[in-house]
Amino acid sequence: MKLGSLKEGGRDGTLIVVSRDLTRAVRADAVAPTLQRALEDWSNVAPRLNALSEALNAGAAEGAFDLDLQALAAPLPRAYEFVDGSAYLPHVERVRRARGAEVPESFYVDPLMYQAVSAGFYGPRDPVRVPSEDYGIDLEAEVVIVTDDVPMAVTPAQAAEHIQLVGLVNDVSLRNLIPNELAKGFGFLQSKPRSALSPVFVTPDELGDAWRDNKVHLPLVTHINGAWFGAPEAGVDMQFDFAQLVAHAAKTRPLSAGTIVGSGTVANEDTSLGASCFAEKRTVETLETGKPVTPFMSFGDVVRIEMRARDGADIFGAIEQRIERPA
Repeated sequence: MKLGSLKEGGRDGTLIVVSRDLTRAVRADAVAPTLQRALEDWSNVAPRLNALSEALNAGAAEGAFDLDLQALAAPLPRAYEFVDGSAYLPHVERVRRARGAEVPESFYVDPLMYQAVSAGFYGPRDPVRVPSEDYGIDLEAEVVIVTDDVPMAVTPAQAAEHIQLVGLVNDVSLRNLIPNELAKGFGFLQSKPRSALSPVFVTPDELGDAWRDNKVHLPLVTHINGAWFGAPEAGVDMQFDFAQLVAHAAKTRPLSAGTIVGSGTVANEDTSLGASCFAEKRTVETLETGKPVTPFMSFGDVVRIEMRARDGADIFGAIEQRIERPA
């Protein structure tokens, strides 16, 4: 099934079930008022939401309406936790090689992860507001999963049972602020503002055989101002799968229902498949020519991130956003 949230009913939106073709929806607040509440009682709520989904896709759901993507908030307008990994080591290796640094051996056995902003997410059609172009505005196209309650110290095999939803994120980065922050040795803050989530999250079964080994085996496609930017394969070159990432995050603490876990920027060894962020593209240019050529994003630029099934069917809907100054 596919789930989203309308921009109504308060900060957490109103939960809706969305049709498989993303054209119709029905309010699900009689089952659970918000997606967060649904995840907190997932074993009981999910079967009822699935029955509503089946009725909607059969054209038999009462109160169904045409879906307006502009009316959607992020599926989880805010979450208790968003932990973002960096599971695609080709990206890590290239970035470090471009600055003459070696990749520590630990990176191949221990995931990179940080605590990201979760107090609010942009909706899929909301503009990205940034105070200055001088900050080095970048996108990061990623896959995310959402968990129910995860006990502390789960194994990867146990963690896999707690992956309930899959979606996409534009993890916005301000590249020119990152070096000074990391130099302090205390992680990201100002350089990682709010991110945007895809119109819907889906249960793994919606992905069919594209969901296997706790990975999504489909290309993640990005366009900038209508021009193709990249379509790396999300199931290729992912050093740590989502079960491993969840287990890593839960090593010393439980994870609350509604925790979002990100894959990190999707990147492949094969650079002909393009990039999922400007930092990646600029790194490839540096390795090839000695310096980056492509600038970071400017006000007015439009980002589009989406993932389609092999038959062309839209899965999550597209994140499509304009970069703007604060109102």
